[in-house]
Amino acid sequence: LQFAQIQAQLDAETLDVTMPGVYFPQGRVHPLNSTIDRAMDIFVGLGYTIATGPEMETDYYNFEALNFQPDHPARDMQDTLYLPDGNLLRTHTSNIQIRYMKDNEPPIRIVAPGRCYRRDTVDATHAAVFHQVEFFAVDENLTFTDLKGTIKEFLQQMFGEEMPIRFRASYFPFTEPSAEVDMQWKGKWLEIMGCGMIDPNVLKAVGYDPEVYTGFAAGFGVERVAMVLHQIDDIR
Repeated sequence: LQFAQIQAQLDAETLDVTMPGVYFPQGRVHPLNSTIDRAMDIFVGLGYTIATGPEMETDYYNFEALNFQPDHPARDMQDTLYLPDGNLLRTHTSNIQIRYMKDNEPPIRIVAPGRCYRRDTVDATHAAVFHQVEFFAVDENLTFTDLKGTIKEFLQQMFGEEMPIRFRASYFPFTEPSAEVDMQWKGKWLEIMGCGMIDPNVLKAVGYDPEVYTGFAAGFGVERVAMVLHQIDDIR
């Protein structure tokens, strides 16, 4: 009797393992994440190390150590969100540059992705919360030519083809000389990143000897690169 019961239960509970499973549509990586992932792959391939840092930052790491004097007009360009305790939400990922250089000796090659905050009016190409990828290198005998070659190689790998690019003289407190990089896109010039040679004052602030070491730094907005990659014309 017991055997018959067990057999009946087995028959009732039999699974047809040949039946097709329940289909769950596969998700996709968010365009911003996939753009950051792609950039990280390229820079790791070029020998860079990924570093991160805090989003809530002190004035020292966000501005002062990057050669923004207390009355510097460039502080107004940033439109910073200050917190009640006197700290702030970082306006760029350059704070990582200072933190990393303070703790490590050259030669260094670092790529730093992260979220940034500015009191920007939201429109088709701006957001109050945005993402930045910054890369920098410090070594003996690094020149602007090394910077140009790195940027050209990065953009070529990022977009899968050699696009016409141009460097326009610009100004940033933490680099000298500085340039903006434009890329030809749909027959127009699109500003894609800022770059330059690390200012000797910044090297001094982290205890590097500017007579021995030189460095370059560049940073780009992930949103803008994602817009080009995915042909989206409104960030919203």
